[in-house]
Amino acid sequence: MADRNAPESGRIAFDDFMKVDIRVGTIVAAEPFPQARKPAFRLRIDFGAEIGVKRSSAQITKHYTPDDLVGRQVAAVVNFPPRQIGPFMSEVLTLGFPDEAGEVVLVSPERPVPDGARLF
Repeated sequence: MADRNAPESGRIAFDDFMKVDIRVGTIVAAEPFPQARKPAFRLRIDFGAEIGVKRSSAQITKHYTPDDLVGRQVAAVVNFPPRQIGPFMSEVLTLGFPDEAGEVVLVSPERPVPDGARLF
């Protein structure tokens, strides 16, 4: 796994960036994931009619509770292969930045946008 605080990786072509499909979705369910090695939540995120509802495991328990998360829009990579995390299949990578303590702060649009909208 890459170091989250690693220096810039160098330049890439715009076409490389376009290969990463980052979409916005609304969290419709969030629950504790006690089987995870590190504290995490299991999320269900609605990306609209084209993509549908996808599952994600997210290590975001320091700044958020399940009740805080439901109804919140977040950004996620939707075209990575699914990843098995314990007994759970995570289908998308929910995006965030580390705060000063290294805890995840979610990436969200500043105002509502349609679920499924692609980052550009």
